[in-house]
Amino acid sequence: MQDSNIFKLRVQDLMNNVKELHPEKRGTIVLFAGFEDDRHRFAQESSFYYFTGIEEPAVVLTIDLDGHKVLYVPNCIEERAKWVVSPLQLTQEYAKQIGVDEVRLLGSSCSGYQMHPYSSESEYSNLASDLKKKINSDSVLFALDPYTPYGYIEQRLLLQRLRSFGAAPHVVDISSIVARMRRSKDVKEIELMYKAVEITCIAQEAAARAISHGANEAEVQASLEYIITGSHAEIAFPSIVASGKNSTVLHYNQNNAELKKGDLVVVDIGARYDGYCADITRTYPVSGTFTKRQKEIYNIVLDTQSYIASIAKPGMWLSYKEKPDQSLNHLARAFIKEKGYDQYFPHGIGHFLGLDVHDVGDYTEPLKAGDVITIEPGIYIADEQIGVRIEDDYWIVKDDAICLSEGLPKVAEEIEEMVKEKFE
Repeated sequence: MQDSNIFKLRVQDLMNNVKELHPEKRGTIVLFAGFEDDRHRFAQESSFYYFTGIEEPAVVLTIDLDGHKVLYVPNCIEERAKWVVSPLQLTQEYAKQIGVDEVRLLGSSCSGYQMHPYSSESEYSNLASDLKKKINSDSVLFALDPYTPYGYIEQRLLLQRLRSFGAAPHVVDISSIVARMRRSKDVKEIELMYKAVEITCIAQEAAARAISHGANEAEVQASLEYIITGSHAEIAFPSIVASGKNSTVLHYNQNNAELKKGDLVVVDIGARYDGYCADITRTYPVSGTFTKRQKEIYNIVLDTQSYIASIAKPGMWLSYKEKPDQSLNHLARAFIKEKGYDQYFPHGIGHFLGLDVHDVGDYTEPLKAGDVITIEPGIYIADEQIGVRIEDDYWIVKDDAICLSEGLPKVAEEIEEMVKEKFE
């Protein structure tokens, strides 16, 4: 958990940015926490966590542009205590610690121990009533409401609910403001990401030791996720352990095939630590030795990554077709094309990384100090059952890009040694 002062400063910066971008408007910022479901361990909505550090589901934060902040909590505290251990102490004293002026109940008593996006209007009655008083013809609601087919789904669903209650007639989207803020990582965020990377690197080493002829992809997955869980982290996305032809399927995650001598295994994994994600990929030979052909492809991928990492810095773009000579994605594709394999490189060179694996960020803007990105070239030749991907996480600094996962081997001979260690 980061220092509560960080969240206070972020909220203040959010208010300042909204005022600067919309000087003619008055109103209230509203941020919604995520919701629990029965199939997954709860993970807080990333932007809500960024501004509050709160890991409790279904709470709502309103921020008037004059600075008054209210935290609304579901009216099921006593019932909830019978079912789960809540990390949030819902008291006025706690509210002051995180810079909130008061804590209020969302509405009437819940029907169970948790809230849902389609909970009844009465369960949101206090929030709706307060917003109706604040939002009128002269003011608006500032919220995460992008006009896209994806992103902030639960936030947008709740805004629709509030509209149906007559409590959100005028909404202004602030997702681009939040994206700019979240994109630039401070030192504390880098420390948390480095810890996530460190855990992921150890998990990759465990995966390498578990790889052998006759083993199952699921066994490799179990060995690496044991490390992640035992390090007080969780998986940031479904682990990919893809052997043989599966290695040519980009987001394969069935992880149920038998490993066979002569095959490659793509292991694409990430730990999430205190909210922040890592995303690292290595490709291993099941037998402990690459074939001549496999090593040829492997080294092209590694050379591509080394080249792109050497030129990644502020002023370059991660992927921007309008500036192909300064776009890492286009330069990577040109590099691989020179080797004759561009048709086997179907994805981009990388993405922003942070509270989400594919983190917020505007690809039309050049890289700047504080960004964290992945660099992940790959070549996938299905007819030969050869899939190779190498991915590391990079922190963009003043004139360079620092590899946060530098300590994990990736030279072909070092990869072979990692797999062979268990045999010695």
